[in-house]
Amino acid sequence: MFGREPKPSSRVDILIGKTARIRGDIDFAGGLHLDGRVTGSVRAEGSAGSTLSVSEGACIEGSVEVANVVLNGTVKGDIRASSHVVLGPNAKVQGNVYYGSIESATGAEIQGKLVPAKEAPPREHAEATPSQSV
Repeated sequence: MFGREPKPSSRVDILIGKTARIRGDIDFAGGLHLDGRVTGSVRAEGSAGSTLSVSEGACIEGSVEVANVVLNGTVKGDIRASSHVVLGPNAKVQGNVYYGSIESATGAEIQGKLVPAKEAPPREHAEATPSQSV
């Protein structure tokens, strides 16, 4: 009613806990909730209903490409959300936000540009890096 977008799904298929630290890219489908830290990209390509939720205190150091993003933590990289972005009062983005539609609470911080998805330049695929052994 009144032309509002439907809220992103709250379904959680994958939970990354507060003490988890992940180095590397994450590809998923469905719902991903992050309480910990990720150093790498987070993607849900080809899944229009996918949702990433990032809680307060959680951090992603890399790009995000998910249809729906609910952010209360930090992303140090670009966000590409073809459908919907919700920025909570503790959200911090150090990068550009490409969005289909967007909501922002008072207190959310963006150090970058807000760009409607229809005006976004094509995504450049980064070259694969050799894996490192630990």
